[in-house]
Amino acid sequence: MARLTAALAGFLILFSGLAAAQDPVFETSASHAVIMDYETGEILFSKNGDQPMPPSSMSKLMTALMVFEAIEAGTLSLDDELPVSVRAWREGGSASGGSTMFLDVNSRARVSDLLRGIIVQSGNDACIVVAEALGGSEEAFADMMTRRARELGLETASFRNSTGLTAEGHEISAADLARLASHIITNFPQFYDLYSETSFTYNGITQANRNPLLGVVDSADGLKTGYTSEAGYGLTASAERNGERRIIVFNGTQSMRERANEAERLMRAAFSDFVMADLAEAGEEIGTADVYLGTSRTVALRTTGAVRAAMHRRERDRMRAEIVYEGPLMAPVAQGDTVARLVITMPDGRTREFPLEAASDVPRQGMVSRALSALVNLVSG
Repeated sequence: MARLTAALAGFLILFSGLAAAQDPVFETSASHAVIMDYETGEILFSKNGDQPMPPSSMSKLMTALMVFEAIEAGTLSLDDELPVSVRAWREGGSASGGSTMFLDVNSRARVSDLLRGIIVQSGNDACIVVAEALGGSEEAFADMMTRRARELGLETASFRNSTGLTAEGHEISAADLARLASHIITNFPQFYDLYSETSFTYNGITQANRNPLLGVVDSADGLKTGYTSEAGYGLTASAERNGERRIIVFNGTQSMRERANEAERLMRAAFSDFVMADLAEAGEEIGTADVYLGTSRTVALRTTGAVRAAMHRRERDRMRAEIVYEGPLMAPVAQGDTVARLVITMPDGRTREFPLEAASDVPRQGMVSRALSALVNLVSG
């Protein structure tokens, strides 16, 4: 039977609170949103964050990643010139009426320019050009995008095109978009600067980066906006401040102005309101577990690593901490055995679990002592 101990020493006193549902400490007008701590990958805030959604042009994070990886693998170079097909021009170029790099039909464009067209200008034509070059067709490239995303652990990702234009089944969660952004920042720093370029000129036409945080929020340096009538206005963005980096993703706002306002509010909150709280040090004893037929009736429990949890600053006094184990433990118990787990429950129901180990050996009693213990247990029920 699972057993909850009340013996959490000072930890429980400092970090436990009411388990009842309480009003959320932070809200957003976006339909989907997450705030992620870059260093740990912890989700600091989530609103429908694990729910797949149409990502519109935020899909181009995955499109660009495929290009980055092709360059890294040597199958593509920044100086390569790729052909602009009739389809790329018709469905993504100036004839389409959508976001475009203004590529000329039947021309050729350098990969270095196409990347800026995708990242800065959100050009659908540039996306289709690289998709056809790497996949043979946009449909095949979309399948490649999906497979690669799943390999990266982005389980909600399912792509139908390279652009993010509305298509049935084209979706990914806000949390997975944040993980994708984190992967790009970590693994491709040589290309990440492209996301902070504020404008790009191609074919004599200068277009501004649509990211509303660039130049507004200190140290904001990426990544990608999105919009379709189905998805609303969205943004995947990142900023670094005082050695800490945060990533925000949201979708479903109703206008460019609302997107800009919510982007600034979420990013400022990401640094000022949300923290990775240090709750216990590695090796800290935080409670005990009962032991049956041991030379001691209890064994101290200690953390195997640092206990850190993502939370809003006002949630720290409202969370619940419990030690959970199958007990009583049967002797002998060896020091270092993982015998329990610490479960942290936040007011919104989110939980984090941390393994706990025995802090000392508890040998098994001798035969006579075991018999007496068994008799006492039998009499006491």
